[in-house]
Amino acid sequence: MAPAPILGVVVIHEAFGLNDNIRDICRRFAEQGYAALGVDLFAGRNRAVCMTRRFVGWLAGSLDDFSMTSLKGAIGQLGDRPEVDAGRIGAVRFCLGGTVAITWACTDNRLTAIAPYYGSAPRRPAALRRLCPVVGSWPDKDFTTGAAAILENELTTAGVAHDLKLYPGTKHSFFNDELKNYDAAAAADSWQRVLVFFAEHVRGNGAQT
Repeated sequence: MAPAPILGVVVIHEAFGLNDNIRDICRRFAEQGYAALGVDLFAGRNRAVCMTRRFVGWLAGSLDDFSMTSLKGAIGQLGDRPEVDAGRIGAVRFCLGGTVAITWACTDNRLTAIAPYYGSAPRRPAALRRLCPVVGSWPDKDFTTGAAAILENELTTAGVAHDLKLYPGTKHSFFNDELKNYDAAAAADSWQRVLVFFAEHVRGNGAQT
């Protein structure tokens, strides 16, 4: 009997790019049985220009830019691997990546669940009703915190499964153990929430193992 296909997850970096922290998160997902692919949105591009283009696009309410092209290519690459179940792929993302991931999931129905960390919502809130299930985490006082309430409203209206949580007393990038804002308790709790949520909405989606 052929081995059952494994689950996939796309890991999207913060503004710092594809670094050792993101590679470690990929490793942690691999230990949980996922095929994890870290995407470098800055590859072959100028980082400052990429950040500016992404911010301008977000302000304009755009749901399509260079990062969407990269991510749609990445999920295709991951799903084409013979050992991966293309119908069961999630994504996790941080800060810049969190914003990108929410936007991406509004336009790509191949994602079965997403886990944005301190990501901003698109400026077209109604687009959020097209999202797949979402498990999101934010500091309670951050420039991205308002996204949680926006997602809560739109996802509840659309009947989309979600688990959104604010972490009191934490700061931006609380999940990144390479930075001073790292909060071990919030990082551990949010990681367990992601694993539980993905077990239900990624592992439980598509073909049965």
